Amino acid sequence: MASRGNLLGRLVRRAADGIGRRFGTVDPMSAQMAAMLRHFAIDVVLDVGANTGQYGASLRHAGYERRIVSFEPQSQAHALLTAKARHDPLWSVHPRCAVGNTMGQVEINIARNSVSSSLRPMLPAHYDAAPESQFIAAERVDLITLDSVFGQYCAAGGKTWLKIDTQGFEKEVLDGAAASSASIGVVQLELSLIPLYEGQSLWDYFLSRMHREGYELWALIPGFSDLRTGRSLQLDAVFART
Repeated sequence: MASRGNLLGRLVRRAADGIGRRFGTVDPMSAQMAAMLRHFAIDVVLDVGANTGQYGASLRHAGYERRIVSFEPQSQAHALLTAKARHDPLWSVHPRCAVGNTMGQVEINIARNSVSSSLRPMLPAHYDAAPESQFIAAERVDLITLDSVFGQYCAAGGKTWLKIDTQGFEKEVLDGAAASSASIGVVQLELSLIPLYEGQSLWDYFLSRMHREGYELWALIPGFSDLRTGRSLQLDAVFART
């Protein structure tokens, strides 16, 4: 337990350092994202768990001008996402679906705040920290794997960035991209530091897994915190093959 605690402390300190940096008048997160996209010469970003298109819009704000492909399971969020991407010829929105490790149908729990919606049941640690995240409805949706559509969007030998923000379903998305993994140079994962959804894998699992698969931890981006205590609950980690 001591080694896990020390590693987590280093991760949180690095994330805090990222907040403190300033790049002139440019938003530091946009500047960091722009630098990574340029450094890895990314051809296409697969935006899994796109919600209403906030991430895609942030990529454009960071100066990324190449292809974006967004995936979103919620019907209302998907409609807003589609409208946002409509006038951008290099931003595609896949038909409404969830992404995981099998093909079929699933039920997604819809959160009041939309962004916390998940295929998994939510745990008290999440909704106690953010009451607006409680589930209020559910929808049936098709479930696909990234492997089933990867060739449709990503050219062989291209440079692909995979972003996964699926509220506890990140492991399943990676499992469903096993055949495509060799063509994915960068993976951005939302990591939970404590259990927020029933049955989810946590940060230490992904650090070990990504290392085994040949990725190096490249960047940390602060995320969801419990403002009652100041405890970090989620952060994004960028892993890269170098």
